[in-house]
Amino acid sequence: MLQKTQKYHFVKLLVLFLILPFLFISMQANDAALTYSKDDKKLEWGPCPPFIPTGCQIAVLHGDPAKNNLDVFFKVPENFAIPHHWHTSAERMVLVSGKLKVTYDNHETELLKPGMYAYGPAKLPHTAFCEKGDPCVLFIAFEEPLDAFEVMKAAN
Repeated sequence: MLQKTQKYHFVKLLVLFLILPFLFISMQANDAALTYSKDDKKLEWGPCPPFIPTGCQIAVLHGDPAKNNLDVFFKVPENFAIPHHWHTSAERMVLVSGKLKVTYDNHETELLKPGMYAYGPAKLPHTAFCEKGDPCVLFIAFEEPLDAFEVMKAAN
């Protein structure tokens, strides 16, 4: 038979294990739900890395660019070339508007149309081109902090 102090500790642990899952769920609920459209007036558009020509913009949808698990909208005007570059993080993407040709090194060029999903492996260099018509807005989910590194052309 359990002694009084053992019984007390057992009940305390039992209550703790029963309550902890509910505390965790309630902590998760404090992370506010949100929605954005590509034209949302609440979006704060900022510049892209300097190696990408003027006209490129990024808006943070959720997360911190310096931390893991970041969601952004990436926007470029029509008829716009995105230079050869790579990211430390893998990218999970959905094209929201426009038509975007994406070419990863040693892969066939893919034409993304609105609603199409694409996955870009970490550190795999790529280029992109937003075709004539509408501006391209791409939703991107980064697994690791946001970065982009230009692939420099070899000197002849």
